[in-house]
Amino acid sequence: MQPAADPAGSVGAGVHPEDRAQLATVPIRPLSFRELVDAPFALLQPDIGILAGGAALLLAAGELVVAAVIGLISHLTGGSDEGTALGALFATLGCAWVIRLTLRGITVTTGLARAGRMPIALRESLRRTGSRWGPLLLSQLSFTAIGVAVLGLSGVFFWSSFVGGLIWFLLAYPCCLLWLAWLRARHLAAAPVLFAEGITARAALARSGSLVGNLRTQRAGLWICQRLLFALLAVPVLGLMLFLSDFSGTHRWAFLILLTTTALLLVSFAEIVESSARVVGYLDLRCRREGLDIRIPAPPGGGR
Repeated sequence: MQPAADPAGSVGAGVHPEDRAQLATVPIRPLSFRELVDAPFALLQPDIGILAGGAALLLAAGELVVAAVIGLISHLTGGSDEGTALGALFATLGCAWVIRLTLRGITVTTGLARAGRMPIALRESLRRTGSRWGPLLLSQLSFTAIGVAVLGLSGVFFWSSFVGGLIWFLLAYPCCLLWLAWLRARHLAAAPVLFAEGITARAALARSGSLVGNLRTQRAGLWICQRLLFALLAVPVLGLMLFLSDFSGTHRWAFLILLTTTALLLVSFAEIVESSARVVGYLDLRCRREGLDIRIPAPPGGGR
C-alpha cells in the first residue's frame, strides 16, 4: 500500500512549507468528526468573495420577487393583513428554495475546484451549475419531498396530541428531527457526486448512500450539529433585525421587507456552509472507501 498524501500545509490559507503557493484548503485524507465540522469554513474561506457575490446577487433578486409578490397579494386582497402575511410567507419560502438550489451548485462547484487545486471564478461556477441544473433540481426535489413528508407527519402528531403541545415538544418533535437527520444523512454527498462524477440524479443518490454506508449515524450527528450551529449564528442576525426595526418602526411594509430579507440572508449563509460541508464530507468518504488520498508514483521512464 502506498503512503497517504502529505497533509502539510493543506489546511487553511497561507504559505506552503516549501514556499510554494498552496491552493488546497482541506486535507485530502480521512477526517475526524471535529474536522468535518471545522473544515467547511476553511474550504470556503479562499473563495468567500465569489460565494458572497453570488449570494448577494441571488438575495437582491429574491427580495425583489418577494416584494413584488407581497404587493400583488396585498392589492388583490384589498390590503388584508392575513392575505399579505400569507403572500409574504409563501413568496419567501419559494425564493429561499430557489436561492438554496442555486447556491448549492455554486458552492459545490467552487469547493470541488478549490479542493482539486484548480480554483474557478463565479462565472465558471454558474456555467457548471447550469450544465447540471436538471439533475441538481431533481435531487433537490427529493430532499424537499423528504423534509415536507417528515414535517407534515410531525404536524399531524402535533394536532392530534391529546394532552397538548408540551408533550409534543418534549417527545415527538425531537424524535422527528432525529428521523429527518437519519434520512438526510444517506444523501448528504449527492450534490458533490453530481458535479464530480457527472451521473444522473438517481445514480447520485444511490452513490451517496453507498459511500455513506455504515457511517450514517456519524453523518446524522454532523447534520444535527450544523443545525445547532446555524441556530447559534442566527441569534445575532435576529438581534440586528430587531435593532433596525427600532428605526423602521412597526410600519407593515418596512417590517415585512426587513423580516424577509433577514430570512433569505440566513438561508443563504446556511446553504453556503452546508454545501461546503457536503464537499468536505464527499472527499472524506472517497478517502475512506476508495483511497482517494493514496498517491501512486509514476514509474521511471514516464510510463503509465
